[in-house]
Amino acid sequence: MINFKQKIAKAISDVTKLEEDELENYIEIPPNTDLGDYAFPCFKLAKDLRKAPPIIANEIKENIKTDESIIEKIDVVGGYLNIFINKETLTKTVLEEVANTKEKYGSSNIGKGKNVVIDYSAPNIAKPFHIGHLRSTVIGGSLYKIYNFLGYNSVGINYLGDWGLQFGKVMAGISLWKNEYDFKNDEMGSILKIYIRFNQEEKDKPELTNLAREYFKKLEDGEKETHKLWEHIRKISLENYEKTYKLLNSKFDSYNGEAYYNDKMMPIVDELKDKGLLKESQGAQVVDLEKYNMPPCIIVTSAGTTIYATRDLAALKDRINKYNFDKLIYVVGNEQALHFKQVFKVMELMGYGEYVSRCTHVPFGLVVDKDGEKIGSRKGNSVFLEDILNEAIDKVKDIINEKNPSLEDKDEVAKKVGVGAIIFNDLSNSRIKDEIFDWDMLLNFQGETGPYIQYIYVRTKSIIDKAGYIPNIEDVDFSKLAEAEAINILKLLYQFNEIIQNAADKNEPSILARYLIDLSQSFSTFYNEYKIITQKREVQDARLFLTYAVRNSIKNRSRVTRYGNAK
Repeated sequence: MINFKQKIAKAISDVTKLEEDELENYIEIPPNTDLGDYAFPCFKLAKDLRKAPPIIANEIKENIKTDESIIEKIDVVGGYLNIFINKETLTKTVLEEVANTKEKYGSSNIGKGKNVVIDYSAPNIAKPFHIGHLRSTVIGGSLYKIYNFLGYNSVGINYLGDWGLQFGKVMAGISLWKNEYDFKNDEMGSILKIYIRFNQEEKDKPELTNLAREYFKKLEDGEKETHKLWEHIRKISLENYEKTYKLLNSKFDSYNGEAYYNDKMMPIVDELKDKGLLKESQGAQVVDLEKYNMPPCIIVTSAGTTIYATRDLAALKDRINKYNFDKLIYVVGNEQALHFKQVFKVMELMGYGEYVSRCTHVPFGLVVDKDGEKIGSRKGNSVFLEDILNEAIDKVKDIINEKNPSLEDKDEVAKKVGVGAIIFNDLSNSRIKDEIFDWDMLLNFQGETGPYIQYIYVRTKSIIDKAGYIPNIEDVDFSKLAEAEAINILKLLYQFNEIIQNAADKNEPSILARYLIDLSQSFSTFYNEYKIITQKREVQDARLFLTYAVRNSIKNRSRVTRYGNAK
């Protein structure tokens, strides 16, 4: 496919004698299409050329050698070169590429031979899947597929919270109160109730905290009965999670959680000792990070047990050995920012700086209601993701029964629309911001939502079904797509590869989600202005192939933003 930016940069380089790659990086897309398809800010050349930007812009325009099949026109506005691309060449370039690559349109092989390890979801076992883990699950799953689309080998790790003092609390609580709960009919719910009760009662009974530490110490020491109970809790927790993952269509390449590193933590402790990095502090073993403006990183507690940092260090070293990754991405909430800074710094001090430079913490905000309050905090109750997903499906069923009761496969449609709405709502927001959870907004078929994009997709499909064919690209007269609305669609389609690379560079799926909204809205405008099925066959073929290109793009790009990460 023609790289228009590259062509423009080459033409400007021939005049200015400056490096093409640097010039290409300066090229922008104007906010208004009336200002051109591309803009070049000559302000950035003022220092090198020692001239005022408007003078530079005019000199470039006067001396530039342009191929009219590529660059149609150049205007000078202030210190900018506003560049208009030949519309028929743009149309031909995009549609021929769509015809040749189909579902792979916009993909690349820039990641060929490189491993990207993504650590995401990571619920804590012994608790149902809370809505708080939604963001990590869907952001991580989307990044997984974005990187795959760019040719990387993505490895998805569900780093389960299956070790630590909380299990001491659960097991201590079971030993004290098991007979007070209905384990036979509601085992998962009973475990959760015991955990909540333990946390409440230990506030006034410090002896409970000591008992929890004793049980966790037994677990770390491999005491048979304690370990057997832990294995059972882990098993039923995973069975519970799989129901939610099935709804989200999320799959993982590894479920190695914290417990997997139980036998790998003491080697880390020993390595820290050997390298002179450990020191005692109030009975605990820590790495002093004061000179890096961070609190000490606790490695072994005063009770002799390991802690999150110990396990994350062991996990990081194991992943270095196992995956030799080009990137390691941790999709974990904002509140863990300090933790990862500490872990990465300790790993660097241990001599693994090369790999630490490839590690990235990808933080995200909370899930909040429309009043800005954290979901579940008002009543002090947990909000479980499976319940939310099922409620979304039920709400969509109600809409279907009201507006289209004769629709076939209502249950399947309701699931796709309901679950898709929740996932897209998450991904369409910048991940660093809090996600606003509002049912009216989520399920709006007219707003910037998942259902709206699904609606546009269904519309494109119904148009093609009505026509009964997809034109051969050889039969498409590119000159029949000269309308401004059609050109806007083609510009968006042309930008797709750059959009997805930008999403990967910034680990920001919302860039792709917002693109889908723009593409859907652009097609809706075109559809409302022009008939696609017409009596003029050459016009119909051109518009129908453009519709096919949009349908194909929405279908395949939505797979990246809407559903999990199954290969």
